[in-house]
Amino acid sequence: MLNKKQLDNPDGGFETEGPLICRASRRQLIMTIHTDIAGDFADFVSRARFEDIPEDAVEAAKKSILDTLGVVLAASGVEPAVRGLTKVAMESGGGTAESTILGFGGRAPAMMAAFANGAMAHCLDFDDHAPEGHHPSSSIVPAAFALAERVGGIPGREMITAVAAGQDLFLRLRRNVGWKQDWHLTTVLGVFSATASAGRILSLSKQQLANAFGIASMQSCGTMELAYGVGSDLRGMYAGFSSKGAVLAALLAERDISGIKTVFEGKAGIFNIYFDGRYDKEKMLVGLGNDYAGGSILYKPWPSCGASHPYIHATIELMKDHGLASEDLEQIRVHVGDFQNRLCLPLESRRKPATLADAKFSIPFCVAVAATRRQVSIADFTGERLTDPRVLATAQKVVPVLDERFDWKMKLPEGRVDILTRDGRAFCRTADDVPGGSDTPMTWDYIFDKFSDCASFSVAPPSREAIERVREMCRHLESLDDVTDVMRVLAGDAL
Repeated sequence: MLNKKQLDNPDGGFETEGPLICRASRRQLIMTIHTDIAGDFADFVSRARFEDIPEDAVEAAKKSILDTLGVVLAASGVEPAVRGLTKVAMESGGGTAESTILGFGGRAPAMMAAFANGAMAHCLDFDDHAPEGHHPSSSIVPAAFALAERVGGIPGREMITAVAAGQDLFLRLRRNVGWKQDWHLTTVLGVFSATASAGRILSLSKQQLANAFGIASMQSCGTMELAYGVGSDLRGMYAGFSSKGAVLAALLAERDISGIKTVFEGKAGIFNIYFDGRYDKEKMLVGLGNDYAGGSILYKPWPSCGASHPYIHATIELMKDHGLASEDLEQIRVHVGDFQNRLCLPLESRRKPATLADAKFSIPFCVAVAATRRQVSIADFTGERLTDPRVLATAQKVVPVLDERFDWKMKLPEGRVDILTRDGRAFCRTADDVPGGSDTPMTWDYIFDKFSDCASFSVAPPSREAIERVREMCRHLESLDDVTDVMRVLAGDAL
């Protein structure tokens, strides 16, 4: 967006005085006279109909629901930090026991259940993501299900509509703002997409939804130091804050609490403050209500940061193709762009991560696991595996090489791995056809298997019968009369 003073200097810094101009291109400037885009988003969410959602977006919503529920269950048994958070959520509940806390069992008010389940949804960094990076569903699904349990009687078609609308909104925002790898986009933007889904579950009016977006801005926050720093448990649990904020915003809006009317486009709105006024409103609105972007969402084959996946894939393939063992290796060079390099520094800390969260966001450690075991699984990020001497020895051989070809400009970049052996051989591979990528998407069979595996790591694993039933319920969610049944089965309350 440009203002009037920028017409003669479109490359200048953003000023917030004067009427805003929507830029289709530098040569074509179109005045906008309608209200903040929050009103357009609210109108879209309130009018959305299951019948109008494209098949690929319906399938993505259902896959994301099952996928997210699975990784929540796995986190309950793998990530020690969630025990303290879940205990706080239960102790802080106070009110009506409305919604299920997965894995640990028990019920809490919807807002606190969303907090606990949302925190677990990203703990393993195994949740879905946009092709451009960042995670829509770890905030959306916990918020939507917490309120669905509070309300009761929400049919599967309505849950799909709520999730698909939230996913579409997330992608429209993510793809059309100018990002400098400073603010943490998933938490800055994710609270609004989760609020869209939460508001839809509550059947909020257009005006109430617009208010909810304004209220949700109070939880729109977070910087990329979550990824760049080491030693913090928050890197894995951030989605809980977005889920909780979304539920709170929707509930307050339901009580007709008014929100900020110009939350996105105002002088100090989200777009101007977080993104220096660099956003494309026209693209955000093109096809809104008809073209749902959720069909492009990707599902992870490995429980680690998506930026590590090209290196994991290239390493596994090189080790297999050339019959190598980790003991054969002299050095593993990972060609990294700007963002990936930050996941290699400080190098010694990344080679020997101190926490589960640090391990998942360490390219040297993930590559070492891939080279040592020729696979990467949930079990590789459990406590005892973090100190495996073979993996740690291999990690010492991983050396980052800056390569601007792999800078993160829009879609998650590829990467290159060079392996040098102790007997003088050299092998290299540029990652392509990475499993779970846009060209190699995951099928329902994979999502089923992933869910079953994740559920087995739960602090209280569901029975085989419950796992199979939930898989089928989510696969055919549109035929379900009440999505609460999914949570009841996972909690062991019904079979």
